[in-house]
Amino acid sequence: MDVSLSIPSAPAASMLVDKDNMSDDKISIFIPRSPSNKTKPLGFQQNEASDDPPPLSAKSMTLALIKKVVAEFLGTFLLIFTVLSALIMNEAHNGALGLLGVAASAGMAVVVIVSSIFHVSGGQLNPAVSVTMAVFGHLPPAHLVPYVVAQLLGSTAASFVVKALYDPVNLGATVATVPRIGAFEAFWVEFITTFILLFVITALSTDPRAVKELIAVGAAAAVMMSALISGESTGGSMNPARTLGTAIATGTYTKIWIYIVAPPLGAIAGCGAYHALK
Repeated sequence: MDVSLSIPSAPAASMLVDKDNMSDDKISIFIPRSPSNKTKPLGFQQNEASDDPPPLSAKSMTLALIKKVVAEFLGTFLLIFTVLSALIMNEAHNGALGLLGVAASAGMAVVVIVSSIFHVSGGQLNPAVSVTMAVFGHLPPAHLVPYVVAQLLGSTAASFVVKALYDPVNLGATVATVPRIGAFEAFWVEFITTFILLFVITALSTDPRAVKELIAVGAAAAVMMSALISGESTGGSMNPARTLGTAIATGTYTKIWIYIVAPPLGAIAGCGAYHALK
């Protein structure tokens, strides 16, 4: 028996048998073909126009931004609280943690916090990061000021909470970032360490070829490494919010311009360097 299968271009019934040509040895079966649905799985056979998500309302966009800003505030608060607590405990117990322990505390805090809020706000926690992401188009310009304000408030709040909880004798000398080397050298140390941090963050968070699951680990490793090489010379800030928050709480503003200027410039340079390599 000869069975032939033909597919018409225009939609037809689900299955039609050609009775005029039907015989004992030949059966023609007509199967319709739908151009708009032929490549879509069952359950997603819709018009092409409906594939685009509906636009968000102004209220929904505002609510989403509020959630992002709150996440940045909480994340920065927890990060700075952890770092300052580690510094105070190290000082109170005669260097029990050491530089390695303090750097590890900062690194582990980055892993935990960034992993928790990356899907909400990006887990930036640092005005230098936010400014750089905005400059290179990875953060909407309208989000920049709310992010930076939230980070500064989070750091300042954490600094005052630490001051109230521990009440160390000399809080400024323990937690404030004051350079122990010349201003020129301190500027470049902060510039280079922040360059490293943003080079890693840009590579893992913006390149589609990167393994996104390693963003928190990579950023934490960069923070820990940079803290180890700069902790004894500049305090290993890499973050204007970290420096400014503790400065406000302790009244220590020695050469604070270094920590306000160098990290953003180093961050932009680091991000730009990776973009040049892509």
